[in-house]
Amino acid sequence: MTPRTADWPEPQMSIEEFEELARRAPEMVRLEFINGKVQVKAVPDGNHDEIVKWLQKMCMQFRPELWLYGERGLKVESYRSGRARPDGVLAPDDSFVGAGEWADPDRVLMVVEVTSHDHDAVRRDHVEKPDGYATARIPVYLLVDRDACSVTVHAEPENGVYRAVTTRPFGAVVELPDPVGITLETEKLKDYAE
Repeated sequence: MTPRTADWPEPQMSIEEFEELARRAPEMVRLEFINGKVQVKAVPDGNHDEIVKWLQKMCMQFRPELWLYGERGLKVESYRSGRARPDGVLAPDDSFVGAGEWADPDRVLMVVEVTSHDHDAVRRDHVEKPDGYATARIPVYLLVDRDACSVTVHAEPENGVYRAVTTRPFGAVVELPDPVGITLETEKLKDYAE
């Protein structure tokens, strides 16, 4: 059993039980285990896919030695007790050779989430995911918020939180700090706003 602090609720199930559930879930269901709770991640729509594709192109153009892996399962949170499937995981080529369904995030430079139109997207993508990714010490968390037409860069993870958080509207120039080191011109994201 994973040690818990006083403010964390008891998990709904063990990590092993969750992984078995995720393995048996139908292909169209994407499960995550965040803050001890099983969460169903919405299936992406076309605009969501286009945003991820656009980011893949930008990463390839400026950092060809890296790849933006889609839907890569990661062990996150304290003691790697959570399981997340970011929309994108930026890491060096071959980072996940030999990894199972849920990989350690040690070589991950950035995770990307693109908001979906489901009832708990705000809580999940704006609160729970940043906390889990920061605790796992992932250097950069990029959130593309289609509802707010904004891009938020979380950086400098320390003690389970990102110390630097910057939000810019679609169309602005967005700096992804080291170790990513990419500048995004986000005008194209306006085409995918809803």
